[in-house]
Amino acid sequence: MAERSTAAVDVADNSGDEPLTAKADQTTSDGVAQDRERDTDGDEAQGSGGTEGPGKPSSPELHSGHKLARRYRLEECVTRLDGFSSWRAVDEKLRRAVGVHILPADHVRARSVLAAARSSALLGDPRFVQVLDAVEENDVVYVVHEWLPDAAELTTLLASGPLEAHDAYQMVTQVTQAMAAAHREGLAHLRLNPGTILRTSSGQWRIRGLAVNAALRGIGSDTPQRTDTEAIGALLYAALTQRWPYEDDAYGLSGLPKGVGLIAPDQVRAGVHRGLSELSMRALVNDGATASRHESACTTPEELVKAIGEMPRIRPPEPAFTAPPEYQRTTYQQGTYGRPSTHPGAIAPVPAPPPPLQSPTGKALKWVVSALLIAALGLGSWQLAEALMDHGEKSNDTHQTQTTDGNDKNGGSPAKPVRTLKIQGAQEFVAKGDAQHPQDVGKTYDGDSSTYWKSNTFVEGPALAPYKPGVGIVYDLGSAQEPAKATIGLRYAGDHTTVDLYTADTLTPASMDSMRKIGSVTTSGTTATVKVAASAKTRYVLVWITAVPYSGRDASAYSDPGYKQAITEVKFTG
Repeated sequence: MAERSTAAVDVADNSGDEPLTAKADQTTSDGVAQDRERDTDGDEAQGSGGTEGPGKPSSPELHSGHKLARRYRLEECVTRLDGFSSWRAVDEKLRRAVGVHILPADHVRARSVLAAARSSALLGDPRFVQVLDAVEENDVVYVVHEWLPDAAELTTLLASGPLEAHDAYQMVTQVTQAMAAAHREGLAHLRLNPGTILRTSSGQWRIRGLAVNAALRGIGSDTPQRTDTEAIGALLYAALTQRWPYEDDAYGLSGLPKGVGLIAPDQVRAGVHRGLSELSMRALVNDGATASRHESACTTPEELVKAIGEMPRIRPPEPAFTAPPEYQRTTYQQGTYGRPSTHPGAIAPVPAPPPPLQSPTGKALKWVVSALLIAALGLGSWQLAEALMDHGEKSNDTHQTQTTDGNDKNGGSPAKPVRTLKIQGAQEFVAKGDAQHPQDVGKTYDGDSSTYWKSNTFVEGPALAPYKPGVGIVYDLGSAQEPAKATIGLRYAGDHTTVDLYTADTLTPASMDSMRKIGSVTTSGTTATVKVAASAKTRYVLVWITAVPYSGRDASAYSDPGYKQAITEVKFTG
């Protein structure tokens, strides 16, 4: 059972040693999913294994099918440039697509690439494409990234036209907030461009190449915050106008007319949102542009976040409403079926109902029915009165019996009351492989069913074995208790979830062999009730999931479609 990532590889984008704000000479794009990256720096063609420049370390001689660390199998080379190469690969351990940057260990930038990758990985912000591994091994340095097969680059989105105002607003808001968070941790991108901005199928915007893209090309900046802020302004400008805000064409976009300088977006294209046009100019003022209305320039992502917050919120466009067709009278009104109307369009008159029974037989029938109804009502009233009287007598007898024989009415012992066993603590148990989300175990007994601990997403299922025996959490009941039942709330319904209960000797058991199974249940719903089959007194109980259902994309949990499960609330009674 392979755990499945929900992201994409950050493959290398366009080459060159100039930052984003420089005027690009070539059209470039990053590869997403199956799109190859093209980089036309000099005479090199990307993905074709072109020759390296003189005096530069050559890329390691690798080929499709080569394995790194006996785990990452290289599939397709998407970039070969300046001594490093980028590949689409497969993580055979977790059976998921990944991307890998590879360069020789003696490359002049090998150390800085490793440092950048490890710093980016420590950030752990889901708005960035994540670094999964950064290793020096066998004379090579390689960096493993996520891969987003369902994401689209901003370059691709702009090929069909500018973005709607709401989409552009969402893009600049999410990108700016993410970069502000990165700079607070001392990280810069320095190569933000339409090829590094991705929109997932759920509508979220993600950034790839944080710190790593610049390190691969040896790019630095004395003013990293200004560089990234101006790059965000250029991204917003392109999203609003489908034009690159410099004279030269770049990233598949036409540049501005030569000799006229930087023009505000709402002057380049009619209908551009005025507030967003102002915002892009305030970010681009770093390159000599002049913001209209005398607004101050934004020179850091934090200032840009503040400026966005001061704008009125841009709502999504209203869905188009199609008026229903006018009602048309059918041609089969009562009285017309099977015969034409006398006049075209006229409706035949409805025949009058027959008169009530007026014959002698009809009158006699009415008298008989009336007599039967009266007899039935009388009989029913008599039976009802008799039943009420009997009930009153029985109630009196019962009351008297209870009064005189109160000491003998219950010879057996009273039923044992059911009580809730309070959970004092919990810890995720890992029998094999990696942990799932150990930081979220407390959400399974916080009394809030909207919070949860979830498993990773698996490619195959429902059974997790043999690749993983199961996933679960050990709960501490505070002292030795006798649990009779466990009620587990589940986030995903479907065929099927299997939950087992085990007793444990400690909150961190060494293995499954040290525990005893006391109950099991399989369900397709969102609640699993496990009754304890073998009575046991224990302080620690393991809730162990061995099968999970298939569920679609869960945008709020950043979860792709696949086999997965999440626990919302756990309650033990005994």
